[in-house]
Amino acid sequence: MLDISQDNTLTLDTQTALNGRPDGATFQLVEMNMRKSMFLAACALSWILSASQAMAAPALSVLGKDYTFPNKIEGLPARLSDFKGLQINSFETSDGVKLSYWEAGEGKPLIFIPGWSANGAEYINVMYLLSKHYHVYVLDPRNQGLSQRVDYGTRISRFSMDLKEFSAHLGLKSADYCGWSMGASVLWGYIDLFGTKGIRKAVFVDEPISIYSHADWSEQERLDAGGMTTSPERMVAAFTAGAPTNSLVVDMKPIERAMAKDSPYFVNSESFANTFIKNDPNYLAKVLFDHATNDWRDVIRHKIDVPVAIFSGEYSNNLPSQRWMQSVIPGATLYAYTKAEQGDHFLMFKNPVKFTTDLQSFLER
Repeated sequence: MLDISQDNTLTLDTQTALNGRPDGATFQLVEMNMRKSMFLAACALSWILSASQAMAAPALSVLGKDYTFPNKIEGLPARLSDFKGLQINSFETSDGVKLSYWEAGEGKPLIFIPGWSANGAEYINVMYLLSKHYHVYVLDPRNQGLSQRVDYGTRISRFSMDLKEFSAHLGLKSADYCGWSMGASVLWGYIDLFGTKGIRKAVFVDEPISIYSHADWSEQERLDAGGMTTSPERMVAAFTAGAPTNSLVVDMKPIERAMAKDSPYFVNSESFANTFIKNDPNYLAKVLFDHATNDWRDVIRHKIDVPVAIFSGEYSNNLPSQRWMQSVIPGATLYAYTKAEQGDHFLMFKNPVKFTTDLQSFLER
């Protein structure tokens, strides 16, 4: 009456189908098989869904070994293994690029977008301090950090789309976003393309509003925009290949301050990043020209309608442009660090305790 095929499919035989109804035992077998099939289908669907998302992995297992930081600092991990909740995950963008991201903590989501050539490893101290209060994410941009190296999509607009797709991957309806250096430009590009829906609060850390200084600008226009080069080509060559330049062509203050290892916090995060992250200057160079030639003044004037905090400092030549940005964004807060407070382009890494305290104060008010 009931045929059990080799592929484990149950079917009623032809005679039963033509001459009468199957008996109760047959119904029970059919019902059992249906339940089994539904269970198997559910398992398959679950596997497909889980395979479409990256699995969380402890940073220690992804990086392959432990790490001891050069300086012992109270309140911060002495070894990588002391940061118990740190994970490194990944997802794939719509144009087929695998992007990695660092993750730690629980609570309200807080997303960091690193600057040019930077990565999540450099945020190790910032993440450790903030993960006590927030679910912290740091996205490694394409061609940076642990993310895939590709020769396409190397423009700020695509990086902004990557950020949008990252937020969708996480399933976030609302989050706080903090862009440092080029990461601020990526966030401005995001706002330009998609608006501020989904952004609860925005934080911009020491990024010129227009890196390229136009020849027909007045000196005040240059200061307000933060223009730091008259030749994007020379800037790319200087930053990626060490080509000679001078301060009339390219502002080298960020490089100068990066070389100043005048903070034990900075020494720890930089040495950690340098141990595990190997950047390729050829890939880093691909986005830099596009980055240098964007002018975001219209976005800042007209499109930012969420609470904003801006961080800069006395060591940075960007401070005048950050003051201009504060003046045109209603209600924006400017945190201007002194030289004693490590107020340069790397302030969040050189003084992470003050930075995270100030950032949390802004986010919670």
